[in-house]
Amino acid sequence: MEQKRIGVIGSGSWATAIAKIITDNGHPITWWVRQQANIDYFIKRKHNPFYLRNAYFELQHIRFSTDIKAVVEASDIIIIAVPSIHIETTLASLDAADLKNKLVVSAVKGVLPVHNILLNQWLEQQFNFPLASYFTLLGPSHAEEVAAEQLSYLTFSGLDEATTTTIASYFKSDYINTIVNNDVIGVQYAGVAKNIYALGAGIVHGLEYGDNFLSVYIANCANEMQVLLKEIATQKYSGAHTSNHNSDNFCAINHNASVYLGDLLVTCYSLHSRNRTFGNMIGKGYSVRAAELELNMVAEGYNASKCIHTMNQTLNVKLPIMDAVYQVLWEGAAPDTTFKELEQILV
Repeated sequence: MEQKRIGVIGSGSWATAIAKIITDNGHPITWWVRQQANIDYFIKRKHNPFYLRNAYFELQHIRFSTDIKAVVEASDIIIIAVPSIHIETTLASLDAADLKNKLVVSAVKGVLPVHNILLNQWLEQQFNFPLASYFTLLGPSHAEEVAAEQLSYLTFSGLDEATTTTIASYFKSDYINTIVNNDVIGVQYAGVAKNIYALGAGIVHGLEYGDNFLSVYIANCANEMQVLLKEIATQKYSGAHTSNHNSDNFCAINHNASVYLGDLLVTCYSLHSRNRTFGNMIGKGYSVRAAELELNMVAEGYNASKCIHTMNQTLNVKLPIMDAVYQVLWEGAAPDTTFKELEQILV
């Protein structure tokens, strides 16, 4: 198999975990890091100055750069691992020619908040980038556990199974199992939805509900997420006009798999989950702004809740749990009253 050149864009916790997986497997990467000072620290100390500081790297496998165009030019496979709110500014210097004949792998679990669209849709609009060259890297995989080499499962999605399998092969290791599917649109919206539900799970914990109620809440989230994914597959809102994304094939998708239900469970339950942590602060009475300052990291579910609310003006599907989270975060609804009302409709 011909060795593909791999570029990583981003230097947060998940980007750092991804870089660790690939370089642990002996594959070289070109790594875009925004600040030269952070690169200098990394080279001196062999670890990220801010994230996953216990993860050390063999630097002979890494070429750092602050020049994103140079990183893209030097790569066949470009892994984008920055928060969705930073996508536009991060990729602002690129043009369509830079991405021609490249493969893009999205490790983004969010919707671009200004546009309410997925990364693949934005790339198509801005760069005429084809869905056939776009892949996703998702699944229940907290960066902290990946860094500690605790077994994790990653699902790679793409329209072409052979190419998707090739990309996944760079990640397969003793502590990473890889899965391949072709539900490119569905897995992304599942990644968006689970962050919103995790915010709600945090609110539930902050309001001092117990594990019994939390289990009921998450079970209902799983059902609501499936309703949302089916509606997206049925309607043309996804923008994916391929035979892989329609209601006929929807029934063949196993939504109990790790990239759907598994990711929902870990994000709602785990103490590593920044969305759950953010929601917990809201449930305890923090304002949104105070929670943002305290967390000092991006909780993707916050902007995602507004995006899905806006998007649902077109879809027009019943999403009572997502609506409850949106009302608390964006309309100032009282968490205790809002979730008291939610209690009455859960099954």
